[in-house]
Amino acid sequence: VQLQAYGGGLVQAGGSLRLSCAASARTFSNYHMGWFRQAPGKEREFVAAISRSGGRTISADSVKGRFTISRDSAKNTVYLQMNSLKPEDTAVYYCAVGVIISDRALGVDYWGHGTQVTVSS
Repeated sequence: VQLQAYGGGLVQAGGSLRLSCAASARTFSNYHMGWFRQAPGKEREFVAAISRSGGRTISADSVKGRFTISRDSAKNTVYLQMNSLKPEDTAVYYCAVGVIISDRALGVDYWGHGTQVTVSS
């Protein structure tokens, strides 16, 4: 399983970024997909996930109302639209896929490479 994440960068607080994660058609159809992040010195944490059908989304309390996850089946790509960014959102963001999605998180079977998001104050 190969996942290609991109779209990170440097943005001022209050700004927006959109992350993308491209997968193969087989991966896209077989797995739930999601995003995690890891800030320096901290453990990796769940951010948001979306079901295979796209009909169910979940997100961490820290990003609710600011981040939106979506998926485009025509492009085999999942997106994370991040608005109202805060300095504490600074982290490496990882795309991931799994077969189990709960009310609170995604069970990860495969990780993609990360993309750096830096929010300046």
